[in-house]
Amino acid sequence: MWKQFLGKLPRKSQKTDQDFSRNPNLGNNSSSLGSGRANATSPAAKRASAAVFPACAIAGIEPLLAFKDVPTSEKMNLFISKLSLCCVVFDFTDPAKNTQEKDLKRATLLELLDFVSQNPPKFSEPAVLASCKMCSVNLFRVFPPNCRSNNASSGENENDDEPTFDPAWSHLQIVYDFLLKFVTSTSLEAKVAKKYINHSFILKIIDLFDSEDPRERDCLKAILHRIYGKFMVHRPFIRKSLSNVFYRFVFETEKHNGIAELLEIFGSVITGFALPLKEEHKIFLSRALIPLHKPKSLGVYFQQLSYCVSQFIEKEPKLTSSVIRGLLKYWPITNSQKEVMFLGEVEEILEVINMAEFQKIMVPLFWRLGRCINSYHFQVAERALFLWNNDQVINLIAHNRQVILPIVFPALEANAQNHWNQAVLNLTLNVRKMLAEMDDTLFLACISNYKEEQERKNSEVEKRKEIWERLENAASLQPITENTAVLVTR
Repeated sequence: MWKQFLGKLPRKSQKTDQDFSRNPNLGNNSSSLGSGRANATSPAAKRASAAVFPACAIAGIEPLLAFKDVPTSEKMNLFISKLSLCCVVFDFTDPAKNTQEKDLKRATLLELLDFVSQNPPKFSEPAVLASCKMCSVNLFRVFPPNCRSNNASSGENENDDEPTFDPAWSHLQIVYDFLLKFVTSTSLEAKVAKKYINHSFILKIIDLFDSEDPRERDCLKAILHRIYGKFMVHRPFIRKSLSNVFYRFVFETEKHNGIAELLEIFGSVITGFALPLKEEHKIFLSRALIPLHKPKSLGVYFQQLSYCVSQFIEKEPKLTSSVIRGLLKYWPITNSQKEVMFLGEVEEILEVINMAEFQKIMVPLFWRLGRCINSYHFQVAERALFLWNNDQVINLIAHNRQVILPIVFPALEANAQNHWNQAVLNLTLNVRKMLAEMDDTLFLACISNYKEEQERKNSEVEKRKEIWERLENAASLQPITENTAVLVTR
């Protein structure tokens, strides 16, 4: 069994580790390991180790030794050896395959995690390289097509789908924990680590967010957030890479499992933006966050998206009018559940909008709210009418009632006359009463204008009906020609 395992070791990794042991400048000099506890290893342990890890690849130190069994000066060498030992990847689809090797690797991973968690000495450059290599070998992989959620055509279906759990999670979780502890460790210098935790490494981390395993996405979220915080030089690249993920999701695929987690990361990033906001950040809001309201799966990540938008508005209140215009642009016409979400987000924005920004968008906004009030879907109509329960919204309406009341009155009057849902009807009557108390003279004028408009429309309908009747009578009096008779017989 051990010989089979030995055959799986990649030659490239052996060469790399061998180079570490031969180059004294890499801090991995094997000449100092000729004595001490490394030589005190039992023959049985050496044979087991040699079966798993070639002697030429061991940097002069036995990888199965415990950290407590070597002097402090050799712990970093042992750390590198154990990392190299964990660069072998197993097939977890068959639980009965390579069980001993898997157990050994898991135990070694736990040792590495414990070592990194206990404030180790400063990581040398070879140790940083070996750590990044071990994480790359174990984590970076292409998800098979059958693990994708290709049959989810709507947000409701995506919510109902059972998540897919990776069978290798017993090892992956430890590697993720190791990477998180490694990145956050005070023993890791950013100026050294940035050479290996580079743009390529970060892009592969971001690609893993498409995993269907929610546990993996949670680990990735914590790691990417820590990388963003520690490596300031990579921050613009991370923001640009996240933008590209959102663009691809909105305008190409509309399928990605990690949008909620990526938005959660960006929500905390926005809180750290300096004022005034850079043009780059405003472009991200208009070109990435606002279009994210378009996909059908909005319900999966709506809470995180709404939080990001509200963070932008808190940073710069002048953005409220542009955000409202963006919502109106992507307003759902046939998806009632999304429409209810939009109405909730509009209310949150109206609670913080100032009067000047509100006046810029009040006409198109209340024209759309009037359509929502008239919706045959009772939840949409009910949610739109609930806006009048908000004191801030009422204050905005009261100060601009001369413009707003004539826009929404026809919708209220139509609801009061013939809406099928009793709850919507009751809410409509309450809103009408509230508006009448707000400005009785204007309310009566709106009633008068509404009646005149209805009479005009009825008159147009009658005229149209009379014209059609005259045309039909005239057609019935025309003699049937030969060509007409042929058409009739056919």
